[in-house]
Amino acid sequence: MKQGSPAHISELGSTRSVPYNRLFLKIRLIFCSEGVTIFPVERWGASSSAQKSQTLRRSLRRTLQFLPLFCCLLALTAWGQQSQQIVSQIRVIGNREIPKETVLARMFSHVNDTYDPLTVERDFNSLWNTGYFDNVYIEKEDSPKGVILDVYVTEKPTIREINYKGLNSVTQSDVLDRFKKEKVGISVESKFDEARMAHAIAVLKELLAEHGHQFATIKPDIKKIPPASVQINFIIKEGPKVKVGDIRFTGNEHVKSRELRAAMRNLRPVGIPHSIFLENLFARTYDASKLEEDSERVRQAYRDRGYLRASVGDAKTHLRNETGLSLFTFRPKKGKRIDIALPIDEGGRYRLSKITFTGNKAVTNVRALRAQFAIKDGEYFNATAFAKGLQNLQKAYGQLGYINFSGIPNPTFDEANHTVAFNVDIDEGKPYYVSRIEFQGNTTTRDFVIRRELMLEEGQVYNSHLWELSLQRLNQLDYFDPLKVDQDSETHQNAEAGTVDLLLKVKEKGKNSIGLNGGVSGLGGSFLGLNYQTNNFLGLGETLSVQANLGEVQRNIRFGFNEPYVHNRPLNLGFQIFNSKQDYNSSKNYSLTGSANQSIATQSLLQKYNQESTGFSVSGSYPIRRSFKRLGFTYTLDKSSVSTFSAASTSFFQTLAFRSGIQGQNALEGIVSSMASFSFMENKLDATYQPHSGHELSALLQVAGLWGNVRYISPVVEYRSFHPVKGLKFDREGRNVFGYRLQASYIHGVSGDVAPPFNRFYSGGESELRGFDIRSATPYGFVPTKVMFNLTNPDGSTVPRDPTNPSDGAIQIPLPVYGIASIGGDLNIVANQQYTIPIYARTVAFVIFNDFGMDMATSTSQLRQSPEGQAMLNSPLYGCPNYTNGACQGGVQIQFDKYIAPISGTNYVPRDSIGGELDVMMPIINAPIRIYYAYNPVRLEKDFAQQNLITRSMFPSGGAGDYTYKLAEEFYGSQLQLREPKKTFRLSVSTTF
Repeated sequence: MKQGSPAHISELGSTRSVPYNRLFLKIRLIFCSEGVTIFPVERWGASSSAQKSQTLRRSLRRTLQFLPLFCCLLALTAWGQQSQQIVSQIRVIGNREIPKETVLARMFSHVNDTYDPLTVERDFNSLWNTGYFDNVYIEKEDSPKGVILDVYVTEKPTIREINYKGLNSVTQSDVLDRFKKEKVGISVESKFDEARMAHAIAVLKELLAEHGHQFATIKPDIKKIPPASVQINFIIKEGPKVKVGDIRFTGNEHVKSRELRAAMRNLRPVGIPHSIFLENLFARTYDASKLEEDSERVRQAYRDRGYLRASVGDAKTHLRNETGLSLFTFRPKKGKRIDIALPIDEGGRYRLSKITFTGNKAVTNVRALRAQFAIKDGEYFNATAFAKGLQNLQKAYGQLGYINFSGIPNPTFDEANHTVAFNVDIDEGKPYYVSRIEFQGNTTTRDFVIRRELMLEEGQVYNSHLWELSLQRLNQLDYFDPLKVDQDSETHQNAEAGTVDLLLKVKEKGKNSIGLNGGVSGLGGSFLGLNYQTNNFLGLGETLSVQANLGEVQRNIRFGFNEPYVHNRPLNLGFQIFNSKQDYNSSKNYSLTGSANQSIATQSLLQKYNQESTGFSVSGSYPIRRSFKRLGFTYTLDKSSVSTFSAASTSFFQTLAFRSGIQGQNALEGIVSSMASFSFMENKLDATYQPHSGHELSALLQVAGLWGNVRYISPVVEYRSFHPVKGLKFDREGRNVFGYRLQASYIHGVSGDVAPPFNRFYSGGESELRGFDIRSATPYGFVPTKVMFNLTNPDGSTVPRDPTNPSDGAIQIPLPVYGIASIGGDLNIVANQQYTIPIYARTVAFVIFNDFGMDMATSTSQLRQSPEGQAMLNSPLYGCPNYTNGACQGGVQIQFDKYIAPISGTNYVPRDSIGGELDVMMPIINAPIRIYYAYNPVRLEKDFAQQNLITRSMFPSGGAGDYTYKLAEEFYGSQLQLREPKKTFRLSVSTTF
């Protein structure tokens, strides 16, 4: 037998001597799986005498007469002796890398065991099946102590290196992924195997064919690396790239070729759909494996148009060289094209006459069954709509516990009327009840925390729809990795008892979320923030959060706790304590003309202030039974104060009628807001972060004025929706997601007050308009202001009040000017849309986005100054025509408008931002880091002049008056510019929606 093959079992050599005078017979025993065979291998003797020779011949003849009986006795004696032999030693010979212990562990024979040929046969098979060896054989050797087994092995060489020479169309990563998918089993440090090599070549050819290289050739080059290793080189010649040429149909009399071609998703040309002339711009790469799939799609296109019996024959292909000039390079085209011809037999076109049902015992309402099918009687038959109806029917029965439901449609054709009737033969099975629901993988989260979110209970009729909704509710908690019914839950049926056991496998996320953010922004300046949140405190589902943002111009400290269930009821209660301080400076939005002094002077007319608030809030919410809807209530009480750093901000806050009867400096201190918020929410998103499907609707009504000294109402409505994008060639499974958000907000003062200026809407930033600075997308207005301007001599020196005492200061002239303030909007609209491409699960994703927003001051009455505030501006005399002993004499009164008017061209201005974003979820801090670039095609660019109330009569006569008037005109009558950025590159730790 040939060694190294499965047929070669074992050869055990044993030599025994049998004396007969001077004759010796050397007997070799061959042990096979069939038994024992005895035969003489050698015979020899010695004598010089003829007599002895004759005697020997006579003796030999007599001996040979009894030889068969003698051999049988000898075999039985040897077999009996061997059956009692002990394996004294096992020696492994020829192994290099594989340890001796590994070989012995694979054997069934062991030292001190009784020797058994059948066990040795099992040893051989076990070692051969490991795939580690090119050759294996076992020899038996007798010794005084027992049997010695010599195991001879020849190891397969180890693969040290794999090279792909000439591979250009696909990456080595693609090849390795395909090898893994097809279970090729060739990798570095694995054992070399000829069969696996052949499999690898076949898979590699198939991969290249999918990328258009149908004629690729692959030759393996195996180089030995002493002592027992190899290097594999795949010599690849990809050949010309083959693309799809003309796609033609024969026999299609009633359906246009362009419609059938559009159904071929894999091979149809790339172009603009339904554009006729621009549909076939770019040819696709030919993939023979996709042709059959596209042929079935053509047949389905006929079935969807009523041609129920249409058939598509075998496709005929023709290979040709590509001809003509390229539209882009104007050079002769190279490569090959495959023309495809599909023969079609359309058959007749049928309308649906009716759908009937048989076997429906549990559901006798035929109308309810028929309602699962969207196609109506009398319409042309649509196979896709009919299949969808069967799926709906299965889901409907699944909600009643009939998990083994099946419906078989049987058509009946009426050729005379060209109609088809379907009878759906229903096999309902029997209803199943939930016996047990168990969980696996929740090492921290308690079972009852998961169980209380389930909409399916033990003992209840099994409802597949409720089970899907239960997993959706668990995903919204964000305690676990996203759960899917088909991957993370198991259903075990007990047909006899009519019960089903459910096993849910979860993988817990890190319950601690640590958010780090920092950088430079228009609102926050240089800042560093730390957010800590545990969203599953002690495994009970409670949330404990601490937030601290400290920076150059902002401070935000919050502590909160939330209990989702109170006394085992789904009543969500929580509280939050906060202290915040925020500086706001709008001067960065302006580019001012003129000298540096002019810029400094005008800075006093821009919006600059900070606000500090301290307070607390308590909240509660309760779900609407068996739904994803929730009603909520929140009460917030805070006390804040405003510090202004410009004349415009001082006037804006002190004169605006947002605190009845309180004006001047007192209007900026002790601002108490007592606000109640009523909310409604329906959340059907499948995940908290990067949802894949579902929608969320939220409505909020804020009412301030129960106590406190500010009164307003503010409704907010927001809708978010996410949809998987299916059907694309590069995304058949719908991994990519299209999402959008629509949000509208409004605020209006009540009881004679206007809304506080710091509660009006200021858009911009990574949560709304990614390309704009925070709070920068807003209307701007002219705020009436009183400024004191130094009387200045032509040489630049100021005119002192007391010439004998210059330290007493200069003579100051009160001037009426209009400051420039970002007045915010009372109506805000935001629309975001983005296309998310997951790169690695839900950890890394690339996002293409478009953000649109408008901030509008729609109600002039909400920019009304109070009577007291208006009197503060109108009562003083402006100007200094004369001065005596350093004091101004005379002046004029100015009647400012009672309403702050938006600057023309800054109100009702849309903003739009488009760009790309890279999101990386950091597993340690459990928060996404975002790097994005945004371009703003629609932005505010406004040149305007300040309103000027200054006249020459407000200044004294003489050189000082003339010069000071000129300076005032330059400072407060110059042209200003509003320039929002064209592009933005930013790093952020947050989400948009």
